[in-house]
Amino acid sequence: MTKIFIAGHRGMVGSAVVRALEARGGADIITRTRSELDLCDPAAVEEFFATEQPDTVIHCAARVGGIHANSTYPAEFIYQNLAMSLNVIHSAWKNGTTRLLYLGSSCIYPREAPQPLKEEYLLSGPLEETNEAYALAKISGLKLCEHYRAQYGVCFHSAMPTNLYGTGDNYHPENSHVIPGLIRRFHEAKLAGLPEVTLWGTGTPLREFLHVDDLAAGLLYLVDLEDPPNIVNVGYGEDLSIRDLAEAVKQAVGYEGELIQDLSKPDGTPRKLMDNSVIRSLGWKPKIDLTQGLKRTYQEFLAGDSDRAV
Repeated sequence: MTKIFIAGHRGMVGSAVVRALEARGGADIITRTRSELDLCDPAAVEEFFATEQPDTVIHCAARVGGIHANSTYPAEFIYQNLAMSLNVIHSAWKNGTTRLLYLGSSCIYPREAPQPLKEEYLLSGPLEETNEAYALAKISGLKLCEHYRAQYGVCFHSAMPTNLYGTGDNYHPENSHVIPGLIRRFHEAKLAGLPEVTLWGTGTPLREFLHVDDLAAGLLYLVDLEDPPNIVNVGYGEDLSIRDLAEAVKQAVGYEGELIQDLSKPDGTPRKLMDNSVIRSLGWKPKIDLTQGLKRTYQEFLAGDSDRAV
């Protein structure tokens, strides 16, 4: 039975990968909490790999945060993400792991990269300044995998997820991403009988969203490939406006009030879409459309997923 270590199994992505592995069976799933294994501690990581000797690693662990956190704690973001990458990738190779899938992020592409984002655009221009520390650390992880693969012949490779939503998301009223934030706002407006909900900006920026369970399926598909690309995007392949997204969330929640725009607020980047033609050419595509995914996510919110995530 294949031994698979999921680094970061309590996070949104890691927990989805564990669910997917459990559903299909046939694997010995290894996990460690942060208190059990500090991935920033090289000696602890080396001891873990020497003892457990997993065949496969899926590296979902990362220090993540929004613009405020990235701008306030750039030293922690670059150090912790670099340390985790160095320790896990090197110890995995040293102790005989032959397969490692590392997670990058769409936000590590150059700030002015053309849309949709192709894998070849990585390192083709300056990074987003507010995100530079995180991006540099994650790019280093991707390159570690690429060079260990080239020099040592191990199948260490990377996936670049798009914007995610779904099970295990963060519904914090101030620190959540756009979909959980909208779900919470429409839900609270519905309960309070509010006549309207305000959406920042014009609502015209375009964004792409992938359900986290689709990502998990895509990651396992890549792990099963005999010769995967060094780097491959995992996205939905289509985007929609923030206004259309808000209308879709409003419908999923069942809120019947008005949706109005606060044009004094900023819009952000006009478009952010990943090119997923490479992974589709390899035979994989997502299965959960946004309408279906939002309904499921709202039901999980009602069932108490929000309480666990806040």
